[in-house]
Amino acid sequence: MAGATTMQGGCACGKVRFEADVDNDEAYLCHCRMCQRATGSISIAFKNMPQAKVRWMSGPDWYKSSPIAQRPYCRECGTSLGFQFKEGSQNLDLTVAAFDDPSRFKPKHHFGAESIHRAWLNTDGLPEQRTEDYQKLVDKWVDATGSFPG
Repeated sequence: MAGATTMQGGCACGKVRFEADVDNDEAYLCHCRMCQRATGSISIAFKNMPQAKVRWMSGPDWYKSSPIAQRPYCRECGTSLGFQFKEGSQNLDLTVAAFDDPSRFKPKHHFGAESIHRAWLNTDGLPEQRTEDYQKLVDKWVDATGSFPG
């Protein structure tokens, strides 16, 4: 496993955790209607991994999303964690955002191009606002927890 880096990740609430031996920074965006519906998003960023290089430290629940596939997720918080064919594949996809530090990954291609919402691909030039600059949100966090996460 020369060159592999062990990376960790999991769901929003922390119930589901995994480790993955990652040997490159390649990821992809899936735009297929099944992924759009399963995630509630216009696309999902995936890291394709050999199943043998992924260890579930505290396992996910699995949703049978179609006759040919299933998806790991957290039953407590609803986080979508990936995609896996039920049969015939040694790989699975982990959602890039589920990694504790997803900054390593770079998109290398699009999949499900027939369902791409092109208006959402290049958003350069749209106004940007940092989370910590939205005072109403900061105040809600401080009121609820005593501090702003970050």
